[in-house]
Amino acid sequence: MITLKQLAKELKVSISTVSKALRDSPEISSETIEKVKFLANKYDYRPNKIALSLKSNRTLTIGVIIPDILNRFYSKVLNGIHDSADKHGYDVITINTKESLLKEIDSLRILSTGTVDGVIIAMSEETLNKNDYSHIKEFTMKETPIVMFDRVTDKINCDKVIIDDFDAIYNEVKSLKDLGRKKIGFITTINDLNVGKYRANGFRKATFDFYGKFNKNLILRIPKNHDKHIEIEKFIKKNKPDALISADIICGVISINIARNLNIEVPKELSVVGFGDKTISEYSSPKLTTIYQHGTEIGNRSVELLVDRMNSKWFGLNKNLNSYSTDIIPTLTIGGESK
Repeated sequence: MITLKQLAKELKVSISTVSKALRDSPEISSETIEKVKFLANKYDYRPNKIALSLKSNRTLTIGVIIPDILNRFYSKVLNGIHDSADKHGYDVITINTKESLLKEIDSLRILSTGTVDGVIIAMSEETLNKNDYSHIKEFTMKETPIVMFDRVTDKINCDKVIIDDFDAIYNEVKSLKDLGRKKIGFITTINDLNVGKYRANGFRKATFDFYGKFNKNLILRIPKNHDKHIEIEKFIKKNKPDALISADIICGVISINIARNLNIEVPKELSVVGFGDKTISEYSSPKLTTIYQHGTEIGNRSVELLVDRMNSKWFGLNKNLNSYSTDIIPTLTIGGESK
């Protein structure tokens, strides 16, 4: 197995230069980084992470805290995190909070003991409902960088990666109006979450802007303990909408299936659009038109922000450590057959 010393000798640079280039240090030119990585890949170089950790006091590990590992969106984000972490030479530790505030508190406590160099987190539903961010604020007081994604709050000062939930729904209402739809309904099962509220507010504002009024009866909020099929069927029968936007993908699929059972033609008589993972959209006939969230890209960008923050810490760069960025990843409406 080739060593750093051998790579440095062949490239006629110092061992330090090779080491920094492999970690994408801003001290090294992009041309040198490219040459070093090309040769390292050629010889299948693998760093000794234990030795690196002992020498630099770094673990080369990122901690990821997600609220629901079975959720396809978070699975996509996690894939993106792993891809980008691998590129930068980091391992990933993943903790599933199962939407529990207590589990989230314990997770941050575990990760604050020096086991990771940085943390990426999406808050649990219980954390948001209780409006309790004290454990995250406490964590930000430590030296371990943190990045929040999807479920974020302005009460925490850190880098964030989100999509514009408000604009995504607002623009979809406009698109449906342009298609001639006159009575658009909105279905949500996530109104207690900040992302759900943003989507509902986007719908409310768009219907007022484009139709001159807002009808609160055209928003269906389904509590967790209620049967989605029953609630959606009652909503469609009572309000007779000619378009539906679902704040999640499952209710979008259910809406199409219920419409078919009610002999309502989709999309001729009823357009349906869902928010979420495009794979699940295929479980309806016709295939559901989907507002896609780009989960993989959110994961990639979260790692890039975290690595940049960690590099600023480790390499002593002149980055303003009190200045944070919020990156907005644009959504994309994927044309199924239901719009």
